[in-house]
Amino acid sequence: QVQLVESGGGSVQAGGSLRLSCIGPGYSYRTYGAMGWFRQAPGKEREGVAVIDSGGNSRYTDSVKGRFTISQDKNTLYLEMNGLKPEDTAMYYCAARRGGGLPRLHPSDFNYWGQGTQVTVSS
Repeated sequence: QVQLVESGGGSVQAGGSLRLSCIGPGYSYRTYGAMGWFRQAPGKEREGVAVIDSGGNSRYTDSVKGRFTISQDKNTLYLEMNGLKPEDTAMYYCAARRGGGLPRLHPSDFNYWGQGTQVTVSS
């Protein structure tokens, strides 16, 4: 069973920055075909924020382009978030899947999920 653990969430003012991390104890991220970050605000559906494949190719939802950066090293997935806005407030989830190719920004493309870390941005 894959266990993903997120960290780095918190409360910041608009314009601030946070870096989220996701680790899978005992696993190397090179074993996954792709990783991603999703978010879910209260009363809304879970949406894809950014995804990355094992070759380093990435994809972002339009609302975060130029502000967020997804990256990975051997054991950790990151989401660098700059210029945060109140509308970025949500629970952020790390996700992983086995299988190649750059996935869509859709939850159904992923098999494994973390428990989430809360990001709150105040105006």
